[in-house]
Amino acid sequence: MTVLTWSDERVEQLKKLWESGLSASQIAAELGNVTRNAVIGKVHRLGLSGRAKSPASAAPRPRKARPAQHMMRVARPISRGNTALAQAFEVELEPDPIAYDNVVPMSQRLSLQELSEATCHWPVGDPASPDFFFCGGKALPGLPYCAHHSRIAYQPAADRRRQTAKPPAQR
Repeated sequence: MTVLTWSDERVEQLKKLWESGLSASQIAAELGNVTRNAVIGKVHRLGLSGRAKSPASAAPRPRKARPAQHMMRVARPISRGNTALAQAFEVELEPDPIAYDNVVPMSQRLSLQELSEATCHWPVGDPASPDFFFCGGKALPGLPYCAHHSRIAYQPAADRRRQTAKPPAQR
């Protein structure tokens, strides 16, 4: 690998090309055996970075007019993990809809060690809580969840989009 030094004549040629408005890539090609980055570095070391801008680049470009968009504010639901935050702002937590819609019988509830391929693996509650359990219902063939929890877990993309696009209820 040959290392070329910046001779006085190469530096003078660099200065002329830079002042004429050529880019660092163009200067590197013109000088030969030097990279664009080497040209940029030498320009900065020589203090040549302040060259005059062309009138076209000095004028700001007009921005395209955008149609006014309506912003929709959606309240972020407060999860159970944010109870301290809710208490600090004196906000009532909404009950978890799954807790009321899906009451799992005591005899069906399983611990992690009791799960099998035939049982529903849907977690219920906080894993750090002693009351935590898995649904334990009869799992659908080839799926880890029962019919009820499969409907919750596997929603078609179109249905998920429709649910998130609904505007918040007015109070």
